[in-house]
Amino acid sequence: MASLSTVLTLTLILSFLSLRVNAKQVIIPEDGYTVSTIFDGHKPHIYPFTLLQRPSSSDLILLDSVNSTFYTAQLPISQETVFTRLSGDGSVGYFDGDVGSARFSKPRSFALDFKGNLYVADKTNNAIRKISAKGVTTIAGGGFSEKSSTKDGPALNASFSDDFDVTFIPGLCALLVSDHMHQLVRQINLKEEDCTLGSKSGLGAVMTWTLALGLSCLLGLIIGFAVRPYIIRNTERLQPLPFHRDMEALPNQSGEASDDALLRREKRNC
Repeated sequence: MASLSTVLTLTLILSFLSLRVNAKQVIIPEDGYTVSTIFDGHKPHIYPFTLLQRPSSSDLILLDSVNSTFYTAQLPISQETVFTRLSGDGSVGYFDGDVGSARFSKPRSFALDFKGNLYVADKTNNAIRKISAKGVTTIAGGGFSEKSSTKDGPALNASFSDDFDVTFIPGLCALLVSDHMHQLVRQINLKEEDCTLGSKSGLGAVMTWTLALGLSCLLGLIIGFAVRPYIIRNTERLQPLPFHRDMEALPNQSGEASDDALLRREKRNC
């Protein structure tokens, strides 16, 4: 009996544990989706880690964190797509300057602003780097600051851990840094020019054109109201409307029509 009781007890315990496990798994399948492999990085020795599309462009930016290298390609992607190296040479290091010769150290993620600039969470270098048409620069952390601390202040003096990500927030014109190790969210304010969709000159031209169009419409309305009491006859002369001609023939305050009005009416009757 003791053995039977033990077996029953173990069975109940196992059943309870099974129920606890199953209670944590709620799966609701939804049909209608398909998965297909459009690029295999084995042959070109590319390790896709993060993918982002440039704003208002068909360019796709691929981060190979293993090789500390960024690649670019045109969408749509297929097995025949050739990824072109954008920055990083496959070696781990910390070199700013020319885009082609710059080096990174296991970057974890990156963000893109409206101008297409890349902001890189350079993990092992504890730095946030910027890749632009002018080259690669450090905008926060890095060799100017203490390693893996929580120091705020001027960006180049601030410090980050070696486990963080960056996100571009257009409404704030800023980068938000999720510092996982320190359990912090940090903010880096960006330059206004990197948060606008177009150049100031372009916006000025649009505003000028819109203002000119509005003034033209207003002027047209004013002219339309001004010439409303007249019609243009075949003689190409402006003639008073019949209503105004009849008003001229009405008696004046003394009860008699004016001599000029009577004379004009007699001429019309002839």
